[in-house]
Amino acid sequence: MNGARSEVWVTGIGLVSSLGTGAEQHWARLSGASASRPVVDAHMFRPYPVHLLAEIDFTAQIPKRSDLRQMEDWQRIGVFAAGLALDDAGIKGDMDILGRMHIVAAAGNGERHPRADAAVLEAVSGAANGQAEGLNAALVQELRPTLYLGQQSQLLAGNICIVHHVTGASRTYKGEEIAGAQAVQDAVRRTAAGAGAGEIFLVGGACNAARWDQLLILELGERLWRGCHRPVWERRGDSGRPPLHGGMIMGSMGAFLVLETPAHAQRRGAEPYARIAGIGIAPASADAGGMAARLRGFLHGFGVGPGRLPVISGASGFDGPAACTARELAALDVLETNSISPVIRAHGSFLGHGLEAHFPAGLALAALALRHRRFYAPFDASGVERAHDDPVSKVLVTATGNLSGEALALLTALEA
Repeated sequence: MNGARSEVWVTGIGLVSSLGTGAEQHWARLSGASASRPVVDAHMFRPYPVHLLAEIDFTAQIPKRSDLRQMEDWQRIGVFAAGLALDDAGIKGDMDILGRMHIVAAAGNGERHPRADAAVLEAVSGAANGQAEGLNAALVQELRPTLYLGQQSQLLAGNICIVHHVTGASRTYKGEEIAGAQAVQDAVRRTAAGAGAGEIFLVGGACNAARWDQLLILELGERLWRGCHRPVWERRGDSGRPPLHGGMIMGSMGAFLVLETPAHAQRRGAEPYARIAGIGIAPASADAGGMAARLRGFLHGFGVGPGRLPVISGASGFDGPAACTARELAALDVLETNSISPVIRAHGSFLGHGLEAHFPAGLALAALALRHRRFYAPFDASGVERAHDDPVSKVLVTATGNLSGEALALLTALEA
């Protein structure tokens, strides 16, 4: 892994969300003069609105019914998105490349079984009243060894290997937004190291938001938005309940990227979307000043000078004690003192918040904008997001959506 560093190109995008399937379908929905309306279900998990996954035929990427049956929804979403990325990169079925391709995946806990949980909890209540045999029966009948094995996040990479025959090394990261950023950072560093570490990677994450168990965990931390859908920037300082600290609207999504060295991509005639110039991850700042200083240093290191800078923001709408969303917006505002004018788009307004998949989805949208050399119309009318009609040559992607840290990535355009 010593020697000259390589550039890192994005040569394939697999994206699925409430807006549809595939990179170009997302571009069509988001790139018009005014973006189409978000797709939100306000009833299934009332009072919590959720961006549910669009209707898709999973067999288009996972043809074996036996494979589909043994996967939970979060795995199906990720494996489907990974297949889209391989198709988009033009390497689906190329066993030589797939045999050398490495996987870096980000995913959270598997899906709980509410019926089994309810049975055990009911039995626990009975045991407290001297009916221990009911608890023993519930534990024997409901808790099987395969139950937790089917929930392990590593199975996302394993199923991608099985279904799509990607048989290089695999790594899995777990831990909300920053896990998605760490997965990308891992793949970028190893791609940049060149042939010694790997010349082509499949990296991304998956999230199934249609889960009562996940919503319960987030609600216990008072992180969820209640009531009618509002865009990210319109949730700041409000939540429909005290304390007024905004909230997340969850979204089901899968986002995978194919990353390659230029030499590898050129050998096979691949057309890149963009290059990833760099990525940085750090613990969450205590205030906007700390994040602003890190942001200025990051951009200075890549020679980003005065002018407008398109930004795909991973802000979630949740503030809470750490004021995550407000802190990011304040840090971006500080850039104005350096004559850098951020043009912000929060993709959570349209896709919802996708935890481990959120940062890879932001990178996918940034790469799409760079290939088309156009930025997206404002995603809301809050005044935070301003129009931008100039050709796009660079895009900053952020991830500060929850509590676990901060991530920044800079993507730049490639000449035709």
